[in-house]
Amino acid sequence: MSVDSHFVHKMWNDHELSKMVKGGVPFPMLSDGGGKVGAAYGVYDENAGVENRGRFLIDPDGVVVGYEVLTPPVGRNVAETLRQIQAFQLVRASKGTQATPSGWKPGKKVLTPGPDLVGKVWEVWKVSEAFE
Repeated sequence: MSVDSHFVHKMWNDHELSKMVKGGVPFPMLSDGGGKVGAAYGVYDENAGVENRGRFLIDPDGVVVGYEVLTPPVGRNVAETLRQIQAFQLVRASKGTQATPSGWKPGKKVLTPGPDLVGKVWEVWKVSEAFE
């Protein structure tokens, strides 16, 4: 979502994003003309009339479970966003009986939260596995 119109979003997706991400962005892009939504999330710069690059992951209950705000010179990582969504989906589906370590990817080991894990994460999960 940005203050740009849906026409600008379409051009950006068709001429830029689709060349970086196969098939373009796999979710709808919304227009926030006037910045009302951006203001509610604290990313709208009223003086410049633009929104800082913010990514907010909101679960089905409407709870913000993750967010990242970047100033314009720094780009986002769509693959990382999708990885985080998959991690949140796994944790939600497990009803909190599983957790994903840093760098977790689908198919990799998960953690089982509890007293037995405290101080032993390194035994269950090797750092090298997270960054394969």
